[in-house]
Amino acid sequence: MDWQNLAYAVIQVAHNFGAVAVVGGAMGALWLGPQGTRRPLAWTVLAGWAAQAGSGGAFGAVSWLYYGQFPDIHGIAVAALLVKMACAASGFVLVALYLYRGTRWIAPVQQTVWRALALLAVTALTAAAFLRWFS
Repeated sequence: MDWQNLAYAVIQVAHNFGAVAVVGGAMGALWLGPQGTRRPLAWTVLAGWAAQAGSGGAFGAVSWLYYGQFPDIHGIAVAALLVKMACAASGFVLVALYLYRGTRWIAPVQQTVWRALALLAVTALTAAAFLRWFS
């Protein structure tokens, strides 16, 4: 068995489920609207951003373990990786802030936060395609 490919596949599964959580959770919250219960979706989105960050780091760790260096990426791939990292950090902080205080915010502010979370999720998912095909 090729342990390196197995490691990458398992990490990719976590990464994919993280992507589903951040996109689906944010879109679900927008669909529910201000009257819906968004707190459980916020926890899902938070876990998704954590999965995205953790699995992203794990990809690099496997490369380091097997090759003694991180993947050799440049140009568009580096830009896409930086965009993904910025989205993950921003999304994590924003949804954590929402969980901490956001349920007491007025409905238009909450709606704006969920729109921002959806935009961050879609942007990260789009950047992932560029990272994949330009690396």
